[in-house]
Amino acid sequence: MVLLDGKKISNDIKEEITAEVNKMKQNGEKVPHLAAIIVGNDGASLTYVGSKVKACERVGFESTLIKLPSTTSEIELLSKINELNQNEDIDGFIVQLPLPIQIDTQRILMAIDPSKDVDGFHPENFGKMALDMTTFIPATPFGILELLERYNVETKGKHTVVIGRSHIVGRPMSILMGRKGFPGNSTVTLTHSFTKNIAQITTQADIIITALGVPNYLKAEMIKDDAVVIDVGITRVADESDPRGYKITGDVDFDNVSKKASHITPVPGGVGPMTIAMLLKNTLLAREQKRLKA
Repeated sequence: MVLLDGKKISNDIKEEITAEVNKMKQNGEKVPHLAAIIVGNDGASLTYVGSKVKACERVGFESTLIKLPSTTSEIELLSKINELNQNEDIDGFIVQLPLPIQIDTQRILMAIDPSKDVDGFHPENFGKMALDMTTFIPATPFGILELLERYNVETKGKHTVVIGRSHIVGRPMSILMGRKGFPGNSTVTLTHSFTKNIAQITTQADIIITALGVPNYLKAEMIKDDAVVIDVGITRVADESDPRGYKITGDVDFDNVSKKASHITPVPGGVGPMTIAMLLKNTLLAREQKRLKA
């Protein structure tokens, strides 16, 4: 069994990006600048945004963190997005989700300039991705592709089953795994909460990508021998034996599934670190595209 080590691969990618940034500095070019907007005080979101800022520092990017109160109105947030769209110094920016209830997420994502949408959530970028055009791929699916590629996991002609149809992971993943090229060229089944006999489908899968958010959902009896298992789930489960009072758990019953799988991602340390690395890669791409246009 091969452990798909997202921590190691994300560090490799960050080192590659650092080398690119150093070249930019030597040539007197502007280094990439990533901005993040966070609305409210959601603990997990704050931690996540904090790690994005740290990652920017590590690779030599400039970064800007904009914290807004949870009472921020949709109009105020749209005005802030407009500012960032117009700001020539900012190459890419993200709006951390989830947003407070008074704000329409779809309207916010639509307002981001597609050329600065390094999360890859704008319909223009999503459409380009679906049509196999060069664009920003959402960071988590992009990270999964990179893991499969760097570990040389064969995807051509394989049956990939995706569990979960979110716009952030499941839906884009189902499109990307069926695209021409590597990783891709697989036959994809997209399953969700209304799928009947899901275990019957997963036991036929060569590759399973689960992004459900249900701890330990995928059991050993639901996979065939030597399947490749990618676990995108990340849930805090109460655990009194842990000093934090909780442990981070994925969608996969790791202890048992890992005995049957040929490749598997751990949680934490699998897909999570890859997401931030690919966000940096998208920001580098945004900077590059801007430079070529100038």
